[in-house]
Amino acid sequence: MIGAYVKDCQIEEAAKLFREMLNRDSVSWTTMIDGYVHVGQLDKARELLNQMPYKNIAAQTAMLSGYIKNKRMDEACQVFNEIAARDIVCWNTMIAGYAQMGRMDKALNLFKEMENKDLFTWNTMIIGYAQTGEMDKAVKIFEEMKIRNLVSWNSLITGFLQNGLSLDALNSFKLMAHEGTIPDHSTFACGLSACANLAALQVGKQMHNMVLKSGYVNDLFVGNALITMYAKCGRILYAQIVFKDLDDVDVISWNSLITGFALNGRGKEAVQLFEQMLLVGVLPDHVTFIGVLSGCSHIGLVDQGLKLFKRMTEIYSIEPLVEHNACIVDMLGRARMLYEAFEVVRGLKIRANAGIWGALLAACKTHGNLKLGKIAAKKLLEFEPHKTSNFVLLSNMQAEAGSWDEVENMRLLMKETEAEKQPGCSWIEVRNQLHSFLSNMPMRPDTAEVYCKLKALTSQIKNFDCVSELTSLLGNL
Repeated sequence: MIGAYVKDCQIEEAAKLFREMLNRDSVSWTTMIDGYVHVGQLDKARELLNQMPYKNIAAQTAMLSGYIKNKRMDEACQVFNEIAARDIVCWNTMIAGYAQMGRMDKALNLFKEMENKDLFTWNTMIIGYAQTGEMDKAVKIFEEMKIRNLVSWNSLITGFLQNGLSLDALNSFKLMAHEGTIPDHSTFACGLSACANLAALQVGKQMHNMVLKSGYVNDLFVGNALITMYAKCGRILYAQIVFKDLDDVDVISWNSLITGFALNGRGKEAVQLFEQMLLVGVLPDHVTFIGVLSGCSHIGLVDQGLKLFKRMTEIYSIEPLVEHNACIVDMLGRARMLYEAFEVVRGLKIRANAGIWGALLAACKTHGNLKLGKIAAKKLLEFEPHKTSNFVLLSNMQAEAGSWDEVENMRLLMKETEAEKQPGCSWIEVRNQLHSFLSNMPMRPDTAEVYCKLKALTSQIKNFDCVSELTSLLGNL
C-alpha cells in the first residue's frame, strides 16, 4: 500500500501508513525515502534515512540521486562517503552528478578510484568532458576504452559537433563505420549536421544513401538534418523534396526549410513558406522569425520584415531576442537606413551584443558612413577586443575616407590590445574526402604538389591575360 501511495504521489497518506506500521522492514523504509525524494522533500528523506536502523544501499542511492537532481552535490558527497559497500550504480550516479555539474575534476577523481567500471561510466566521462568543451580529454577517455558501444561513438561525435569540430565529427563517423558499429538516427543526425556546417555536399549525399538503406528516412530528426544539410550546401530543391517526402513534419522542419530559403537569397519564398506554415496550423517560434526576418533582410523586403516583426510581438507574443533585433538592424542597414538602424539599437530593451553592432558596422562600411561606423566599432570592440577583423573593418573605412592618422592610431591600438588574427581555414571535397587547410598549418605530404599545380595555373592565367591584352591592342590599331 505504501508503494501505491508513493507511486500516486500521495506522500502524506504513505507517511501516515508508514507511521502506523509496527514492523517496518528495509523495503518500507526505502520506499518512503524514495517517495520523499520523488516529491522533492529531500530534508524529510534525509531525516528518515538517519532514523533507518539498518541502512541499505538502495535507500542511500535514492537519497544520493535526490541531492544530485537538485544540484546539492556537497550533501550528495556526504551520503556517498557514508556508504560502506558501494555498488556500480552508486559510483555511476555520483560520477554522472559531478559530470552534469561540470565538475570534471571531481568526476575524474572518482573515475580513477572506481575499480569495476562499465560502459556507462566511460560514456559518462566522455559526455562530461564534451559538455565542458574539453574534447582532447574526451578523446583520451574514448581511446582508453577496451570495449565501445554505439553510445560511446554518439557521445564523441555529438561532442565534436557541439564544440564546432565538424571535421572531427565526420572523421569519427567514418572510423565508426570501419569498426563495424551500425549508426542510429542520432548518429546520422549529427553526421548530417556536420556536413551542413562544412557544406560537404558529396559526403552528405553519401550519408543520405546510407539513411535510405538503413530505414531512417522517415525519422524526423534525420529528416530535419537532411533539409538543413541540403539547404546549407545550396541545394534548396533537394531540401524541398526531403521536406515533402517526410510523413510527419514539425516546427523544426518548417524552420529548417524557411531558413534554407533565406540562406540562399530567396526571401520571397521564405515569406511564402512562413504563410503556408500558418495556414496548416503550425505555430511559429523564435527560430521561425529569425529565418523569415533574415530572408527579408537579404533581398531588401524592409516593409515586409517590419510587419513580420510586429506580428511576432503583438500576435504571437514572442519576446524579441538579440538575434531578431540583429536581423532588423541588418535589414535596415542593407537598405541604407543607417540612422533608423542605429535608433533601433539605441531603443533596445535588452543589451545589444556583438552580432548587432557587427551588423551595423558592416552596413556603415558598405555605405561609407564613418561617423556611425566609429560608434559601432567602439561598441563592438568592447565585446570582442581581440578580434582582428573588427579593427581591420574600421581601419579600411578610415583609409577610404583618407583619415590616415586614424588608420595609424588603429594599428597601434591593435598592438596594444594584442589582437590576434585567426588563421584562415578552408576545405575542399575531393573524391568524397574532405581536406582542410589552415594558413599556419605544417606542410602536408602533398603540399609541394599542390603549390606546383597552383604555380602552373597562375602562369597559364598570366599568359591568358597577356594574350587578351595583346588582342585588345591589335583590335584598337
